[in-house]
Amino acid sequence: MTLDLSQTAAIVYRNGIVESTHRAHIAVVNASGRLLHGFNDPQRLTLVRSAAKPAQALAVIETGALERFGFDDADLALMCGSNSSEPRHIERARSMLAKVGADESAMRCGGHAPLSDAVWRDWIKRGFEPTPACSNCSGKHVGMLAAARMMGAPIDDYHAAGHPLQLRVKQTVAEICDMPDDGVQWGIDGCNLPTPAFPLDRLARLYAKLAQAADTDADALDARARALAHIYRAMTSHPELVAGEQRFCTTLMRAFGGELVGKVGADGSYAIGVRKSVLEHGNEAIGIAVKVEDGNLGALYAIVVAVLRELGIGTPGQLAALHTFDRPPIRNTMGVETGYLEVRGGLLNA
Repeated sequence: MTLDLSQTAAIVYRNGIVESTHRAHIAVVNASGRLLHGFNDPQRLTLVRSAAKPAQALAVIETGALERFGFDDADLALMCGSNSSEPRHIERARSMLAKVGADESAMRCGGHAPLSDAVWRDWIKRGFEPTPACSNCSGKHVGMLAAARMMGAPIDDYHAAGHPLQLRVKQTVAEICDMPDDGVQWGIDGCNLPTPAFPLDRLARLYAKLAQAADTDADALDARARALAHIYRAMTSHPELVAGEQRFCTTLMRAFGGELVGKVGADGSYAIGVRKSVLEHGNEAIGIAVKVEDGNLGALYAIVVAVLRELGIGTPGQLAALHTFDRPPIRNTMGVETGYLEVRGGLLNA
């Protein structure tokens, strides 16, 4: 029996035998929103999860909360991140709470197992019980607490879909994705905040706008574009706060040194904004969005690296820094390599 791999982006092999396949959708757009490349369905309705955090942070910035509460670029990076609950992440979340004049009891997210295996092992050894400030979404929650307070709105239910802040966030997300307000659908994220769903190419458009703003002289930007440039600068200047050690987002942005911004979303979504100054062709920044149907993060990261390579983005050294995520080996409990994950070639020409 011959497998139909026409919609498959990544394949897991064990001793040369196809063990599993991973279907994906890809959209590459320029800052004007024109689709440059696609694979499968670049308009797939996608719950982008934490990849939407820069758009949600934009709504926070536009309330004036950053200036009012003295949040710096590192704080903003944590707002946009899905952190690993490392000590520096927890300490910064609590520092941000202090700036707002609130404590963890005001946060409407819960503690959970960390995204970092190393942190998880440490917690188990110490018998540590995570609190809300240990959430991977802690920065986003504190930012929204601050924004609600800035708006003069109640903070007890800042997370609720009908709260004035969340209505503002929904409008901002729709605007920045160039969609009508009712064109974005909403669910509830793992951290208890509303999370948007919209076509995958609109996620790419959002990240293209981030990169385009970062590439434009500040004097030529309007207030919203300046805020987007601020988000780009914060995330790329503090990649360790966007994710954590040995995590893909941090490794990617460190390797590219400000040339691109990237962010993962749970269940297999990823977005990248690439500055026009690093592209061989074109006079606009580009955005890349990927969604892996089964949510597999190993496949997702390998596909993202492959897309960068196909687009000619990155020097050999920059791409080499991502080698642990590119064609990752599969090992058994004795450390024996039993297989590997491989991304199909020519995705953007398929």
